[in-house]
Amino acid sequence: MSAVVIPLSRPDLSEIEEREVLGVLRTSWLSQGPRVQEFEARMAAFLGIRHAIAVSSGTAGLHLALRSAGIAAGSHVITTPFSFVATANVMLYEGAYPVFVDIDPLTLNLTPERVKAVMARDYVMQEGRWRHRESGAVLSAVLPVSIFGHPVAMDGFRTLADTNCLRLILDACESLGSLYWSEHLGEWISEAQLADAAVLAFYPNKQLTTGEGGMIVTNDDDIDRYCRMGRNQGRGEKSSSLDAEMLGFNYRMDELSAALGVGQMRRIQDLLTRRQQVAAWYEEALGAVEEIERPVAAPWAQVCWFVYVVRVRHGVNRDGVIASLGQRGIESRAYFPAIHLQPHFAALGYRPGMFPVTEDFAHRAIALPFFTQMTKAQVSEVVGAVRSAVSAHVAV
Repeated sequence: MSAVVIPLSRPDLSEIEEREVLGVLRTSWLSQGPRVQEFEARMAAFLGIRHAIAVSSGTAGLHLALRSAGIAAGSHVITTPFSFVATANVMLYEGAYPVFVDIDPLTLNLTPERVKAVMARDYVMQEGRWRHRESGAVLSAVLPVSIFGHPVAMDGFRTLADTNCLRLILDACESLGSLYWSEHLGEWISEAQLADAAVLAFYPNKQLTTGEGGMIVTNDDDIDRYCRMGRNQGRGEKSSSLDAEMLGFNYRMDELSAALGVGQMRRIQDLLTRRQQVAAWYEEALGAVEEIERPVAAPWAQVCWFVYVVRVRHGVNRDGVIASLGQRGIESRAYFPAIHLQPHFAALGYRPGMFPVTEDFAHRAIALPFFTQMTKAQVSEVVGAVRSAVSAHVAV
């Protein structure tokens, strides 16, 4: 591979973030202090949600959110096979069983209709709970994912959860800044508002970064209290003792990471606007490349993309395209592999062919360079390289 000319991603950091971080270094408070509280307050206000709980990673947030929903060992949780593997891993942490449902080919997300079809096929209602027809395991929750930043159809999932005694946890780790048109509310909202709890993540390639870090957001006071204790070894938030009230973990966010988040929140609208501009440049430039299928937003979604993932048309060697881009110094990546085909899920009985939409997309997907500071000239260079690469790798 040639030296990197255009990276896959790059965090956007400025003097504002630098000042915030240096401000923390000039204090003696490096953990669980005022910057964490400010970051939480800014995020809650931005999303229109009552509570925000900063944690050490998106994975930590998903784990606590799942525990807050009372997911017991042996219970079933419906989720998607097309996501970062952490989405399903947190279920295994708790001894729960991830029940995968194939995705919608447009949004690449779960849909309420597909979930209801699987429930009707594999579960039966007994004494107010859905139980698996064969094992008798209780279906406890649904955990959809806003893949690549595209919102989930939350009105339908909210109704599904409310009418079927299910908890609704949203993996929104990739969708900060995206908006969802709620027919129920008659307005554009953050989709997280309709979940029992939603989780954000702030890895360096995200819309907003704290290096590592995540956040649980919820309108539920009990979930808020549980997650605040759970991130701090089970200790009460206002307790001065070392006594734990429950089983907990060290999932705290440090003050330096939170200061970085505060700086990013001061610039959040600019960060999101510039990201949407890069996506618009790609949309325009890729329109003439017939071998490429671009990401599409549903009419009820305003998407702020986390990554810009295209798929090559059938008959194009995806891996050959990635290799060709690399030879020109342009980073790209297959994104994502199907979760159910990861080795540690084979023991659960999953195998190739079970989720054809997921598997087809995973075999054809390419994440192209995408970051806030990307220029129109860089987008043009990437698209030109893509055009050459796909032409060279069409199957004869």
